Amino acid sequence: MMTASYIPAFKRWWLVLITAAVLAFLIIPVFIVIPVSFSDSKYLGFPPEAYSLRWYRNYWNSSEWLSATRASLVAASLTTLVATPIGIATAYSMRSLPPRVAGFVQLLMLLPMVVPSILIGIGVFYLYIQLKLVNSMFGIVAAHTLLALPFVVLTMQAAFATFDFRQEQAAMSLGASRFSAFMRVTLPQVRSSAISGGLFAFIISLDEVVIGLFVAGGSNTVITRKMFVALRDAVDPTVAAISTLFIAVSLSLLTASLFTRSAKR
Repeated sequence: MMTASYIPAFKRWWLVLITAAVLAFLIIPVFIVIPVSFSDSKYLGFPPEAYSLRWYRNYWNSSEWLSATRASLVAASLTTLVATPIGIATAYSMRSLPPRVAGFVQLLMLLPMVVPSILIGIGVFYLYIQLKLVNSMFGIVAAHTLLALPFVVLTMQAAFATFDFRQEQAAMSLGASRFSAFMRVTLPQVRSSAISGGLFAFIISLDEVVIGLFVAGGSNTVITRKMFVALRDAVDPTVAAISTLFIAVSLSLLTASLFTRSAKR
């Protein structure tokens, strides 16, 4: 079996440098928005010439921004509540399917991850026109659930792959129903993965832009749609402040997910 010791030391340094360069390329553009959000200028610019909390105050004093934030939080919470149990049930049921059928089901589940979001947005828009769901919270949650479901399924498949299902069978042999055995034996042992899947669903919904552009409007305008419109119609630095808050929320949720996993170990 090949191990890291087979790689000469000087080559491992190159690997470290390449990995660090890739990570820097991915992370630096994300975090550069943070100092921009504290700029006192009327325009987006880096580095800021003066610092203030002007754009954070502008966000908190704007009823439109706060209304869009509430709509996004409601949509993300409902998406989490819908996608998580469906994803858990899907991953659990795929174990008992024949391999070919399970592979086909998994392919269908992963389609929202590989199909361009713009195509999904256009398809959902024309479908919602027929169903009169455009600009409705139900429509937003349904579309966000479609995009979040693959992440929950993949997370739970990884959890079930390492779970010893003989424990569940033992519970059933003692008289428990399958549902009772799942709820009392299986689910408690994979709850950290279930929580991680739910956090992924929340973040996917909160961060979704394309679906929001097509099907979210009126009182259900989500924050990502309003941010896009703000950047399209005018260069509003409030977007940088909101982006910084989004980064903080995402990092907090990812930290909570990692803490949950480490606590299990």
